[in-house]
Amino acid sequence: MMELTNLMNQLSIIDVKNAKNINITGLAYNSRKVEEGQVFVCIKGFKADGHKFAGQAVENGAVALVVEDFIDALEVPQYKVEDARKALAALASAYYGHPTRKLKTIGITATNGKTSTSFMTNAILENHGLKTGLMGTVVVKIGDYAEPSELTTPESLDLQRFYAKMVDEGVTHATMEVSSSALELNRVGCVDFDIVTLNNISREHIDLHSSFEKYFEHKSSLIRNAGADKIAILNLDDAYSASLVNKTKASVITIGIEEQSADVICKDLDLSTGRAKFTVEIQRDLVAEDVVIPRQQFSIELSTPGYHSVYNSMVSIVAGLLCGVPVKTIQKSLFEFVGVERRFEIIFEDDFKIIDDHFANSGNIDITLGTLEKMDFNRISLVYAIRGDRGVIVNRENAEAIAKWAPRLGIDEVIATLSRSHVTQKDVVSDQELAVFKEVMDEAGITVRLYEELPEAISSSLREVSEGDLVLLGGCQGMDYGAKIALEQLETILPDVDKKKLYQPLEKRVAGNS
Repeated sequence: MMELTNLMNQLSIIDVKNAKNINITGLAYNSRKVEEGQVFVCIKGFKADGHKFAGQAVENGAVALVVEDFIDALEVPQYKVEDARKALAALASAYYGHPTRKLKTIGITATNGKTSTSFMTNAILENHGLKTGLMGTVVVKIGDYAEPSELTTPESLDLQRFYAKMVDEGVTHATMEVSSSALELNRVGCVDFDIVTLNNISREHIDLHSSFEKYFEHKSSLIRNAGADKIAILNLDDAYSASLVNKTKASVITIGIEEQSADVICKDLDLSTGRAKFTVEIQRDLVAEDVVIPRQQFSIELSTPGYHSVYNSMVSIVAGLLCGVPVKTIQKSLFEFVGVERRFEIIFEDDFKIIDDHFANSGNIDITLGTLEKMDFNRISLVYAIRGDRGVIVNRENAEAIAKWAPRLGIDEVIATLSRSHVTQKDVVSDQELAVFKEVMDEAGITVRLYEELPEAISSSLREVSEGDLVLLGGCQGMDYGAKIALEQLETILPDVDKKKLYQPLEKRVAGNS
């Protein structure tokens, strides 16, 4: 229980109607989930306005409202604010006792690699014996407990509740994958990040932000808004990340592979096997609060493939050092870290390989197909789940990325699927999205074998696979069940296969494993 007046002192109130001080039992922003004694915050969203549901919230037990416009018909206390989303973030943090002030909190943003970098960082911290929390696209983890994630970053109220639970469970270090939409919608508005990083920027979610400039503005706010007592890790090889070096009050530590003037650089990079070996050199003593990282060199060997994994690991290495993790623990952690599900995940590796990748945007596709170019194989079979409800622009760019790499990889045919039975209504492929994909493939001279259903598309590929070939399962929501379907089909195709080994990639999988 908390007094309403004390809680509202957290806000810049424009005006108050029907004021009285009462005890409240919590907060809510969804009228259908309101419980007796709660404060309902009326958020104006993209598709719905919470003010229209305030009456329902009061009927369900709400005893006070936070509004942007007064609602005359309701007699409960109403607190008028300029921005209800910002208000929700501030109220949530205060209601739960400002939990992120009690944690070492790391915020990771980028267009590509957020998830892998977050998981790498968490692995390093865990192996040091720290009790950790992790929030991101794939999973929400609190100590030893984990559940599938619904959003890249939860709404501010849910976020602060997760953080409060972390504090209650004895978590000391929390890593968060921070999306551009979460930054724009103030979901992380009152999260007290200690370490922030922006590794790369390329086009994604432009429809949400209206322009690339707006997208970068929101993405970079994680760095630009960091205080003088915080630390920002920036990538000098990325022009957008590098542009923020002098635009934050935070202490900046730079990384670089190509740009050797960075504070922390990669040397002697060997990618001949697809999995990187390199030397990390810290070129100056790095002083951050009570941590001093001396000049030094040490070797790193990654188990996750690809050039992009080097950048992800560089961020996680610096974050680990800033949290006091010894170099030997970092080396062991990265060598043992085998990756994140559906991020260039090798799910079968015998006479031929099957790789599962989320292929979210043109940047992801460039990274994935660029990594394949460095690998040995006879033939690639690409099974691609077209992205539904992402619009013509995203689907054109994804198709153009595939078409760009196709001749370099010997791809003259794509097995495409609409995954009708394996996507929810919000991810259904529209006629326009399918048409633009076919148009780009046709212009590139690439044959499209289109299947309505995911199992038929995968079966089509596996029936034709030969020794030394590589099957790539590419796509976001439409391919979430791809690995499970492919392995089940392999059990039939290869009756003598070791079933325990075959299904091992699914043991800890969240996506598409129900």
